[in-house]
Amino acid sequence: MTLTLYNSLTRRESPFEPLEPGKVRMYCCGVTVYDYCHVGHARAYIVWDMVRRYLMWRGYDVRYVQNFTDIDDKILDRARETNSTMEAVAQRFIDEYFVDMDKLNILRADEYPRATHTMDGIKRLIHELENKGYAYASGGDVYYNVRQFADYGKLSGRKLEEMQAGASGRLETAEIEAQKKQDSSDFALWKSAKPGEPAWDSSWGKGRPGWHIECSAMVRDCLGETIDIHCGGSDLTFPHHENEIAQSEAATGKSLANYWMHNAFVTVNGKKMSKSLHNFITIRDLLDGNWSGDTALEGSQKSKAVEPMAVRLFVFMAQYRSQIDFTEEAIASAKNGWHTLEESLVFGSVHGPQLGWDLDKILKLPIVESEAVQQFRAAMDDDFNTPNALAVMFELAKELRRESNIIVHGGKTEMPSEVLQQKWQNLVKLARVLGFSISFPLSATIRLPPPSFSLELEIISGLTDEEIEVMIQQRKDARKSKNFAEGDRIRNELKDNGITLIDQKDGTTIWHRG
Repeated sequence: MTLTLYNSLTRRESPFEPLEPGKVRMYCCGVTVYDYCHVGHARAYIVWDMVRRYLMWRGYDVRYVQNFTDIDDKILDRARETNSTMEAVAQRFIDEYFVDMDKLNILRADEYPRATHTMDGIKRLIHELENKGYAYASGGDVYYNVRQFADYGKLSGRKLEEMQAGASGRLETAEIEAQKKQDSSDFALWKSAKPGEPAWDSSWGKGRPGWHIECSAMVRDCLGETIDIHCGGSDLTFPHHENEIAQSEAATGKSLANYWMHNAFVTVNGKKMSKSLHNFITIRDLLDGNWSGDTALEGSQKSKAVEPMAVRLFVFMAQYRSQIDFTEEAIASAKNGWHTLEESLVFGSVHGPQLGWDLDKILKLPIVESEAVQQFRAAMDDDFNTPNALAVMFELAKELRRESNIIVHGGKTEMPSEVLQQKWQNLVKLARVLGFSISFPLSATIRLPPPSFSLELEIISGLTDEEIEVMIQQRKDARKSKNFAEGDRIRNELKDNGITLIDQKDGTTIWHRG
């Protein structure tokens, strides 16, 4: 099956065809480093890490670049608040970024360019735009003449009249900008120095770059004039990515990126996350347990810490272009789901010695082609449909848990050892494709009951697999006879028992515990 991607520029899915066979050049807009990263950042960088990993698994040589914005009013404000410097604040939160992302098992980028390290490329690009008539100097500033670029708005679908004045990314009054601009739609490429702010020499006078030109310059310096994939959050589509296109394509006469990909937002209990609503959750607070389901309720009991891999699972429970709601219920489901996967992922460590497996050898073997692997690949090839990919993994996990229960009670498996080995081997490999971190041998956090107890009674739900299958069939029969109330009742009863149902397009239903 061919890998297809949804391209925000064309607004449709299309087969992925890299510029150079077997190689992918990918740029991701990074964070502005003035504070700790939040759960919205977690979603974005987990998603793009997953895309990168899957492309690598499919055999592509991926060069992945992600920038740091280290010049910004928010950074300067934080420096003033803490009696520090822009450089010190930026470096502090770059370091903190890596602490958070390492815990989430996000691969390091091949390169992390910074705006302050790309000043020559930024000024060179502005000069090119000025020489070609797309930029003009005014009062020590330089602005992009938007009306000169005929394709402006092609990414966001917006018209010029919809662009807000002051979209340069700088906090400056509209009145002052209006005096300098030829048109209210124009945006800043270079801003003249303000007293007490860092500044760089240029032919226009001392100043610093606008936000948008930084990424255009970093993309070109690190990856070239045209790249395969440019990605980021959906909030960056306009004005940031729209302006990147205008700058880069006016300068080079070439497409900036062949595929534009954007991840959707994370809401918290149905509301946009913001500090003003008191529902702002940082990654480290989530991992450390210093959060509650409704942070606006003073004195509410704080939830327990969330394992980093449960956060990854939470992100993958929705396709990356779909909005995902952060709730205590959703996080609890993700935690239970991760425990289910983790118990199956350590199957080899628990039972391998008894089955005569050589774990070191098995874990070095390539993935074994099977129906499950084909289904996983089909899901991921469909614009990274992680919910369906997870469903495949949970089916494998269910089989392994059933066999684990049989081993505990009967001392041997019903499934041939080599078949069981391949299923476990494939589950481990697929988990790694999605970036789940697995420790071998058996982690001390995994607790299996002694042989005198039933695994099925110990794991999340008191229902056996057979009872669950019967209830799913009853629900199917009820829906077929248009008794939707009964179907909903069965689904809710299963949900109360920790069973999550996933209805497939072909009419089948996949389930997992958690």
